[in-house]
Amino acid sequence: MRLVAGLAVAGVAALVAFGIHLLLPAVPMLTAAVGLGMIAGQIPAVQRVLDGVLKPGLAIAARRLLRIGIVLLGLKLSLVDIAGLGWETIVVIVLIVGITFAATLLLGRALRLPGTQPILIAAGFSICGASAVGAMSAVTRSKDEDTATPVALVTLCGTLAIFILPVLRIPLGMSPEDFGLWVGLSVHDVGQVVATAQIAGPAALAAAVVVKLTRVLTLAPMVAIVGLVERRADARNAALGAGHPDYVERPAAKRPPIVPLFIAGFIAAVLVRTFLLPLLPASGSSALLDTADLVQTILLAMALFALGSSIRFRALARTGTRALAVGLTSWALIALLSLAAVALLRG
Repeated sequence: MRLVAGLAVAGVAALVAFGIHLLLPAVPMLTAAVGLGMIAGQIPAVQRVLDGVLKPGLAIAARRLLRIGIVLLGLKLSLVDIAGLGWETIVVIVLIVGITFAATLLLGRALRLPGTQPILIAAGFSICGASAVGAMSAVTRSKDEDTATPVALVTLCGTLAIFILPVLRIPLGMSPEDFGLWVGLSVHDVGQVVATAQIAGPAALAAAVVVKLTRVLTLAPMVAIVGLVERRADARNAALGAGHPDYVERPAAKRPPIVPLFIAGFIAAVLVRTFLLPLLPASGSSALLDTADLVQTILLAMALFALGSSIRFRALARTGTRALAVGLTSWALIALLSLAAVALLRG
């Protein structure tokens, strides 16, 4: 029953977020959902309920529903669309993701952010926002408090991008296609990409979505690499023993998989979209994709509300300045790298 209560509240929050999106189309539904959670998490009377009777259901939403949503996200991406970008664009996408991830991780560690925050912020800003934070937190066995800050940061910066990037388009003299490429390369969450790119028209939106979803595909190898590093660190610790001076205290949990099951599901969904859905009648394929998109949006909205509700600004303030500095620097870095990449690809 306690699971039902938390899940029901997350479901109602997703519905309210959808209503906000209808009233304010510039605000993506997922951004509204995490915003609602963040607001609810600051009200003392609500905090007691969130941390009490609603906590089990919200925990399910923040973890399991998020992972199911990530799997369904794979149905948005076809390998044919990726191939259509050309090898130059694909190489640029991989380089930008890699450079942003590494630079953000190093900066986070240099500023001594606590726990796994550096790697979670790096994943969120370089790949696909809150979805990447959730995926990476699974393989790094992160605590909820370490996950909350990166989610808040990618939501903040992604929302700022919706308003700032379109303003810069005209002074920069960018065509709709170039603007879409810039948005797809630099904005974090898929919903935020759509909200930003659609301002410049259908051509910009089409370019942005394909590039963005190709960035999302890099989540699988990145999580696999981190999973391998985590397993090797566990094995090294076990060999050293707790009494060794180089022993590092690690979370008491089973060894993380190299590729989590939901990431394998994401890859499988991409393959289904590429090879199986084209075999179906157009009407059946379209209906299936529309249904999957609706379910994925609802699940991610519920998950992001749950993640947002775990954020406490009072606790965030203790490391907030350093975390904010890392987030804003990473945001500026990926925007500038992406802008340079657009000039290079179109030059």
